[in-house]
Amino acid sequence: MPDLYPLARKLLFTLDAETAHHTTLSMMSAAKSCGVLSLVAGPPLQLRQESRTVEVMGLKFPNRVGLAAGLDKAGTVVGAFGDVGFGHIEIGTVTPRPQSGNNKPRLFRLKEHHAVINRMGFNNPGIEGVLQNLKHSRKDFAGILGINIGKNKDTPNEDYLEDYLTCFEGVYGAADYVTANLSSPNTAGLRDLQSAETCSELIKRLQEKREELKTRFDNKHVPIVIKIAPDLSDDAIKSLAFTFSNSGVDGVITTNTTIDRDTVSRHPLADETGGLSGKPLTEKATEVLSLLRSEMSSEIPIIGSGGVMSGSDAKAKVDAGASLVQVYSGLIYSGPALVHKILEAL
Repeated sequence: MPDLYPLARKLLFTLDAETAHHTTLSMMSAAKSCGVLSLVAGPPLQLRQESRTVEVMGLKFPNRVGLAAGLDKAGTVVGAFGDVGFGHIEIGTVTPRPQSGNNKPRLFRLKEHHAVINRMGFNNPGIEGVLQNLKHSRKDFAGILGINIGKNKDTPNEDYLEDYLTCFEGVYGAADYVTANLSSPNTAGLRDLQSAETCSELIKRLQEKREELKTRFDNKHVPIVIKIAPDLSDDAIKSLAFTFSNSGVDGVITTNTTIDRDTVSRHPLADETGGLSGKPLTEKATEVLSLLRSEMSSEIPIIGSGGVMSGSDAKAKVDAGASLVQVYSGLIYSGPALVHKILEAL
């Protein structure tokens, strides 16, 4: 089947980045509704090879490739992304209350580097809005749904636990796993919560809340995942590895976007604040993954994210110790064909 995305990308790249983002989601939703999404996405998920199924965190993933949080923030196109071939979709970041995010413009393409800078700021419709969206968008999705949660921008750091516990409880019934996002650079002070002490307390409180919720949801067990930044020092990563190993956390995602601009320093947009993703992040994110894997209990799976732009990038993360991989910016530059290429490489 011919890859039509290069033509679509030319048209989308004539629009500003955020407009193109929303246009793409709308087009995917419309294409799925009309039954023509398979013309560009390939065969539907349920027809893919059964041999690709993998069990991670007690969940059966149809394959190792997932969509990272940030592309479908509101959970509106889960089924459509499933038809593209993803074995899991992570939506969000979801906050307790709706918020509009940071001022525009807040999304930028660095085309020469196959990269993106974003400072979206957790724009989302809040728990209730996301749950309403999932009633429609998830109907025929056969994969695993992760929900990424965070705190509202106006919630002080000292009150962060309340927001995470509220979100966890609110999405528990809908989620197959929940990721606590402590690593976005676009909410002031959020990354300060990545200390070993804070992570330990958060994991403990979420686990306690999970035991309460099990009685309400027919003993349903929802794995708890922590997503970390790529900009931590080696000592900080080792400290977190010790904390994760002793806390019983179910999984870790490495990594979120980076604030480092060394690889794109000469680009006109390099000084834009926000998180850098895409090809410039590939090596750094894999190094963090490798170090965490070497220092952390082998019983805790890692989801490799950050700079997965090709099948070889995905394979490098699996070789470094990832059980699953996630795609974000790679999809913007390569389109749905990337998912098939990664599945072949793995």
